[in-house]
Amino acid sequence: MLPIKPIKKIIAGLILLLLVVSGLVYAKRELKNESPKNPSPKPLTEAEKYEARRKWDFSADGIMFNNWAASPAGKKIQASADKLSNSVKNNTKMEAVIRSLTLPEGARLGFGMMVKIDNEDYILSFGAGASKEFEQLRSLKVNDKISIRSHAISKAPKYAYPIVTGNYVELNGKVIYKRAPRTDGC
Repeated sequence: MLPIKPIKKIIAGLILLLLVVSGLVYAKRELKNESPKNPSPKPLTEAEKYEARRKWDFSADGIMFNNWAASPAGKKIQASADKLSNSVKNNTKMEAVIRSLTLPEGARLGFGMMVKIDNEDYILSFGAGASKEFEQLRSLKVNDKISIRSHAISKAPKYAYPIVTGNYVELNGKVIYKRAPRTDGC
């Protein structure tokens, strides 16, 4: 039979171990239930937006872009973009004719094509996506007349045409592409 003093030490050790383990479990549970310490960032105020834009305007990229926008090529692209701005803002259909099934050389816009809308050339970009998503668009041919809707027009010094983001394409009254709604909350 064991003497009583070592048994008391063993029991005391086991109780101490039990207390430490239960404390760790309790602390871990509290950490999981705690709200995140970094709440989502607040939207920028008008003053902060203005300051960020001003800072960008004086950066190397901003200066290069502003010089391009003031050039004849930049003004021509802006004028073409302005022609479509009301249709894009109001999400109305625009009639287009496919001019080329490929984007300009070196373009990094994902899947897209060249179209003519109101006698102006545009890049119609659908972005990167699953090839299955664009399956019906790949069946289009040069000179096909399509109806499109867009939510954005952009421009960049790299491209000689405004970039129209395609949301919806219709061929002969049949919808062949409709952008899936965003699921990430933005």
